[in-house]
Amino acid sequence: MPGKFVEPDENTIPLDVVHSKDLGGYMADAPEPARRWLAANGFRAQLGQTVVIPDAAGKPARVAVGWGDAKTRARGRLHMGGVALTLPKGSYRIASGLKDTDLQEAALAWLLSAYVFDRYKSKSAPKARLVASDCVDVARLEAIVAGDFLTRDLINTPTSDMGPENLEQAIRDLSAQHGAKVTVIVGDDLLAQNFPMIHAVGRASDQAPRLVDLVWGNADDPKVTLVGKGVCFDTGGLNIKPGSSMGLMKKDMGGAATVLGLAHMIMTLGLRVRLRVLVPAVENSISAGAFRPQDVLTSRKGLTVEVNNTDAEGRLVLADALALADEEAPDLLVCKATLTGAARVALGPDLPPFFTDDNGLAHDILRASRKTFDPLWRMPFWEPYEADIEPDIADLDNAPSGGFGGAITAALFLRRFVDYAGSFVHLDIYGWAPHAKPARTKGGACLSARAMLEVIEQRFAK
Repeated sequence: MPGKFVEPDENTIPLDVVHSKDLGGYMADAPEPARRWLAANGFRAQLGQTVVIPDAAGKPARVAVGWGDAKTRARGRLHMGGVALTLPKGSYRIASGLKDTDLQEAALAWLLSAYVFDRYKSKSAPKARLVASDCVDVARLEAIVAGDFLTRDLINTPTSDMGPENLEQAIRDLSAQHGAKVTVIVGDDLLAQNFPMIHAVGRASDQAPRLVDLVWGNADDPKVTLVGKGVCFDTGGLNIKPGSSMGLMKKDMGGAATVLGLAHMIMTLGLRVRLRVLVPAVENSISAGAFRPQDVLTSRKGLTVEVNNTDAEGRLVLADALALADEEAPDLLVCKATLTGAARVALGPDLPPFFTDDNGLAHDILRASRKTFDPLWRMPFWEPYEADIEPDIADLDNAPSGGFGGAITAALFLRRFVDYAGSFVHLDIYGWAPHAKPARTKGGACLSARAMLEVIEQRFAK
């Protein structure tokens, strides 16, 4: 299956990773026929350069893969994912040239490169499969890749098949797979149970808004709660987006998709935590019942919020979900959302910012992001901007005027709804790869899940 290792057999082809500095030695040690073949094919060990060396019968006998130098490799990551797509059908084993962390990255990249979204169009999966090296944790890597693929599938699915009802069903399916418990609050029951802002944002859609609550694990274990923005499509509401901005809004549930991918990793690996996943699933639509600019909403926490732009709806639904999550004082509360364009302007699509007041947690996240090849960057809860989210008419403003520091003011808004969690972190992710890169297809992207899995493992599960 794509995304999994294969067992070795007599036909497994060894693969040599050749650093540019080691090219001379590699060529000198190669058998004469292989040396002539490599020279004839211009092998210079440039990053990603691949030469399949045939045996006497013309069948692949060995592969040489160029690995360039450290400076060139630093301009990207997961390079082996690109190599895997160039190889002919067969099973391969990395025989030389990589070890330890580099070998782990290469194995992860190879598995991630096998992703194909073929729900609506027949596509061929890559044919080159990888045999795990002895030092690779097969079960862990396969769980990570399965969670990544789940996230990508959910984001790539258009809203015609991934509205609030469908997202709820995806969570129910994940729950059934792992023996978790799911409860759902739908429609006007949100008002009865005090989730007024989730209701306000989603009430204009023909699919009722809902809050999906998944719980898994032993109640006595450390409490880890994941909250993911589940806006299945965002028209902008009455502050309607232009067409150029609305085109990718099927991905506005990318926060929910990412926490579900992370949850799949946690449950598959059986981490000793009490996991809770909260997803406010809504569609920000336009109808006579749509919420309006300058409406004032009262949140679950009791804070009032002036709506100065209906296109800043994500923080509204997250606020009610975070307030619920915070009520049981989890040891770690993680919020993931495709929240602001400001974060993309600041750091681009591949480097999500995170916000936390816990310096120890920030250190752990940065260390984990490097270890798991899942880059993240810390940004501040900059308190001098607090006044920007405090209008005259209500406690909070969902869309401060001026446009400066938008990722920070959104994060400050969310922090107002968290008082009791042991540690809180908010990640403002993009959830999309605008261009294909090694191990990452164009489309839905699972950003930050590997890093947060590592943090959860190290903090609570060991």
